[in-house]
Amino acid sequence: MRDNQRQRVYDAEYLVRDTLASLAKADVPTFDFYGSSLLVPLERKFGDLESIQRYIDAVLGLNWVKDMWPERTVLPVRVRRRAGRRFAHYEPLTRTLAIPDRTNSSGWALREIVILHELSHHLANHGEAHGPAFASTFLHMVREVMGPEVGLLLTDSYAQHGVRFGSLASV
Repeated sequence: MRDNQRQRVYDAEYLVRDTLASLAKADVPTFDFYGSSLLVPLERKFGDLESIQRYIDAVLGLNWVKDMWPERTVLPVRVRRRAGRRFAHYEPLTRTLAIPDRTNSSGWALREIVILHELSHHLANHGEAHGPAFASTFLHMVREVMGPEVGLLLTDSYAQHGVRFGSLASV
């Protein structure tokens, strides 16, 4: 199946990632959003793959996540070191997140938004890899786990980059 909006989803995520990285360096992580000042929660960073595994297990164990995706949360998701350093990816057949770690990269993937992106592939589990169902799932996970302010940044970035998404009920 063709992945028609893959680059748009990545571009939208990169904009949010860059914004979060800039805010992490600020004394007070506030962001001017169309004239309103948002206090943005700091993004979680991970030191190793084991801490990512604990995070994934905790997210999949949240009651609201289990309620929304009961058939997906009963399936364990594993994390492994990815040999390449440029990309992280999800392997659906083995339900594995392949993440470049500090041994083969700068550790760029050891951050919450990247992990939620890959975990959203597991939860969406149908349709186009970066299509509307995935984009909606990723947005919902970011909003609920990272906070509504980060969700607002991603929603705006989706709009700027032309990412198609809908409500979770409609996809």
